[in-house]
Amino acid sequence: MAAPAPPLDDCLRLLRGERDEQKLAGLLVAANACRAGDAGAVRKVYDAVGPRFLRRLLNTGLGKVEGGKEEEREAYLRLALTVLAGLARVPEVAADEGVVSTVPLVAEVVSKSADPAIIEECFELLSLIAIASEDGSYKFCEAGVIDMIFLQISSLPDGSKCIELAINLMRLLVHKLKFDNMSVENLQGMTSMVTCLARLFAVLHTAVKFDALHMLTILLSQKESPLHDLLRSMPASIWESNIRVGITAILQNRVVSSEKLHALLLAECMMSILGEDWLSEDCKIQDTQNALPVDKFVLLVLESARIEVAVLLNELAYLKYESSKTSQTDEAVCQKQRNLAILFSLIERIIKMISNASSGEGAPSQTIRESTIMQAITGLNETISLVLDFLQDAKDHGQRKGDDLLAAARIVGSYLAEAPYACKEKIRNLLEFIFSIEGQDESSPFYSICFMLPMLSQITMEADGCITLASFGGYKAVIDCLVKMTEQDGIDNGSMFLACDTIINFMSNRKGVNIPVDSCFIRLLKALVTWAGTTNASSVTMTASCLCAMLIDLTSEEFLLSCSDFDTKTLGSLSELIVRSLQQDVPDDDEEQFNQKQIIVSGYRRWADRFPHVKNVVEQHVSV
Repeated sequence: MAAPAPPLDDCLRLLRGERDEQKLAGLLVAANACRAGDAGAVRKVYDAVGPRFLRRLLNTGLGKVEGGKEEEREAYLRLALTVLAGLARVPEVAADEGVVSTVPLVAEVVSKSADPAIIEECFELLSLIAIASEDGSYKFCEAGVIDMIFLQISSLPDGSKCIELAINLMRLLVHKLKFDNMSVENLQGMTSMVTCLARLFAVLHTAVKFDALHMLTILLSQKESPLHDLLRSMPASIWESNIRVGITAILQNRVVSSEKLHALLLAECMMSILGEDWLSEDCKIQDTQNALPVDKFVLLVLESARIEVAVLLNELAYLKYESSKTSQTDEAVCQKQRNLAILFSLIERIIKMISNASSGEGAPSQTIRESTIMQAITGLNETISLVLDFLQDAKDHGQRKGDDLLAAARIVGSYLAEAPYACKEKIRNLLEFIFSIEGQDESSPFYSICFMLPMLSQITMEADGCITLASFGGYKAVIDCLVKMTEQDGIDNGSMFLACDTIINFMSNRKGVNIPVDSCFIRLLKALVTWAGTTNASSVTMTASCLCAMLIDLTSEEFLLSCSDFDTKTLGSLSELIVRSLQQDVPDDDEEQFNQKQIIVSGYRRWADRFPHVKNVVEQHVSV
């Protein structure tokens, strides 16, 4: 029969002893007390031994303290880890500053030990510390800690307890650490985690590869993260290439659709952080792995995204319009809509990358061939045609509200911005419907029209485009959109210029289309005056004044002042805007502003007599 354990008081007395021999004897007994799980007893043991002695024991075990034989050092190491792991099972103790301070030492043990039992104990201890407190989890971000812990993972036996514990610890840290308030030093630690995960994602061909993929998407998909700034500032490194290798492996092999979606999301994250040209940059890998050539990688990502989009559009259409409605259906629809949004975002970035490559504006390291560009454009045409079929389906079923429809309008707009005459017949038939699409949280159409502005500003340069826009009164929707922009906090000048260009083109090329001087017309004039009053930028002054000059050529001062929503104050502001534009010095190389000034001057000469107040103000300041 085993001898009864000495009373706790005897153990504590030994731990409080002055000689190391007493403390060691006390720890041997304390290990049993800690395993028993009595929180009160554990706290007393910890208070008695103190963190300083435990750290010294770890340092001795690591060979950082002179003296002692190798077998003794390993015994000290095992004892320190066993006791610490037992103490850390009580969250209050695991959160104590003394226990948290051992994290770098335990990480060093992981990096140096070849004993699976010791490594397992280390990972269990580190997990308990990470769970117990915020300070505990942030301790892992100190310089070198993450590298010491996780760089060894790829060499651990597949399916071992060590691998399981290591991945659980990394997953815990990924979910628990928040970047928003991190110091630069801690963020450096997080870049090490990204680097470690990228390597695992590239080199492993086990379930850990998918764990690494999921954690990378969590770390890199956070919007406006300070971690992204640090990653962007890092010199071109192997981690980017490792992620490319991992994505290639996932997309080239037979894996479930959800994992391919994760890989495509990761590609979208990389393009978001490092720029669209990341996809087509020729990154040399200084390793034994053979990376896929750039052209094949671009087409692999695009074709994979196109396949997933085609499947999702088909499934969404069935769930929304043909299947019986249940709560499960609603949940499935929401998940598919989220996945579709990710894929659309990726394809939009690829469109931008193809545009850069075609125009020669891509990064110097871009090596994508013209044949690849043409192949990509053909694929994009097919996908946009499918998206338009999806919108046609929604139109046929009387559906015009939903974030999936808005996302579809956005990707169509992104593509048409680069290829304004693509899918011409389908666009002509669907443009009015697209203008009516509302996001889930919108009370009236706005963003769907904004998405079409780059295309509209191009097609209205020709009469056919103006006829299409006039056929359903689309120019009024553009005017409403422009007015709404001026009512928002922080006017988006880029969209404002596109809207103005569209209306200027429309008025110049409308060929007999009558524009009634109604409330929509008055609101546009007031919006343009408001916009011009927010900045001294010459481009804003000239664009707003040019459009105003064209609009008031359709009416008279007397008529405008008879309108209830147009007053002398607005007329005064309009007069000041015209004066500012006429006084504007136009640079010799700015053809657009030169043309705008020509329109303003010629317009003024035609309508000045109909606007005596404006004429009086202009003549006081400038000679026309």
